[in-house]
Amino acid sequence: MSATTTSQPAGQPAPTAQQPTPPSLPGGETVDQALGRAQAAAQAKRLNEAAGICNDVLASVPDHPPAVALLGIISAMQNDPEKGIALLDRAVKLRPGNASWYAHLASLCRATYRMDQALWAGQESIRLDPGNADNLVNLSLIFVDVDDRERAVACLLRALGQKHDHADGHLALAQNLLAMGDFAPGWIEYEWRNETEAGKNTMPKMTSAAWNGMAIPKGRILLVGDQGYGDTIQFARYIPRVAEMCDEVVLGCSAEMGPILQNIPGVKQFCHRWNDVPGHAAHCRLSSLPFLFQTRLDTIPSQVPYLKADPTRIAAWRERLDAQLPPGRRIGLAWTGRPTHPNDRRRSLPLARLRPIAQAAGGTAAFVSLQKPIPASDVQVLPEFRGMTDISADLKDFGETAAVIENLDMVVTVDTSMGHLAGALAKPAWIMLPKAADWRWMLERSDSPWYPTVRLFRQRVPGAWDDLLRDVSRALAHDLGGVSLGAAAN
Repeated sequence: MSATTTSQPAGQPAPTAQQPTPPSLPGGETVDQALGRAQAAAQAKRLNEAAGICNDVLASVPDHPPAVALLGIISAMQNDPEKGIALLDRAVKLRPGNASWYAHLASLCRATYRMDQALWAGQESIRLDPGNADNLVNLSLIFVDVDDRERAVACLLRALGQKHDHADGHLALAQNLLAMGDFAPGWIEYEWRNETEAGKNTMPKMTSAAWNGMAIPKGRILLVGDQGYGDTIQFARYIPRVAEMCDEVVLGCSAEMGPILQNIPGVKQFCHRWNDVPGHAAHCRLSSLPFLFQTRLDTIPSQVPYLKADPTRIAAWRERLDAQLPPGRRIGLAWTGRPTHPNDRRRSLPLARLRPIAQAAGGTAAFVSLQKPIPASDVQVLPEFRGMTDISADLKDFGETAAVIENLDMVVTVDTSMGHLAGALAKPAWIMLPKAADWRWMLERSDSPWYPTVRLFRQRVPGAWDDLLRDVSRALAHDLGGVSLGAAAN
């Protein structure tokens, strides 16, 4: 989960004596009235309607700064950040002084890796509106990207001074503290994730007590996988410790995760529908367990494997892979994450970008796709990776995927749940991280205190994958150098 403020269309400033009221539009509507309709449509996600209104305004009043700026924001919401940047840049040149426009421009420049322009625009937004907590949080994200954590934290403390309950600000502070290894205050701040817009609706209204870490020797506790797949896998390591303190553990998580998590020691029952959850004395989110157990860097439960695949499924996949793969080391690949993840644009890659990995492996390795589903644009690239086919239809759940991974020699993946799953299974996994990386991978390390079998490869510059892919390819060529051609996987 990444901290970010919600990007909403900027309010339109009232005309001043220096800015005469623009003429009325055809039909008698004023420009401000039309832009009010456009803003309401944008907030309701009727983006084509909103853009059409802006274009109508600009047809009658060319270069009207608020219309240009609002159209830029709407373009960004339509996944056209380049157009959004061009329009917002034009708007601030036409009429400097609107802090909101600079803040939107900063966010878009950051998203497209124009870090110098993002920093300039972000700082300008604060100069114009020093007490705006949202803009301070967004500026902190830019400072993180340029490796200035000290100024990032300073921005966040200033934001929280302006608005003490700014949930995104608290979460961003947590992510900085945890990345830097300052776990004690980091876990405190991390609890604010549940108050963000993204976190508020992850659980229904609960009628049981929130667990505080106390022993409940004669009671039942519900543990809930409340975040993404990777987070659920990462924090599932704490389940046996909870089971030691309670009579019975019920695990609530998605149906896809059930087959791999329900066999963790201590889990008595697994539910993937709220209506199936039995009565219980207390409940707890899995992602709150590190805080409740006061986890420090040197007390992370890092023993692996703590997940196990079904032996019958493992055997079935062994037979299938033996029949379909050419000889050699077996490497699982995952190159895209969940598209709805807030950081997906930074972490995912088209398969074609991984060609250097296929070339480094040569004829000494066979590839297995761990993607579900495989993006349509990548299907034609599959034959360039020796032995790789689309098996996504048979990866029905994480139990099936885990069984496949147990038949591999290693996994190479972007920062998605496949890295967590391989690490929890104690399989060698190389994870390719964007800059800035998620807090759990900490700073500069090539290893992970959470997963002993994981190796981390990091971008040096935000958005720059080429150097990282060269690093991975060289490491793979070196790793495969001692393997004779035709060596069969165990």
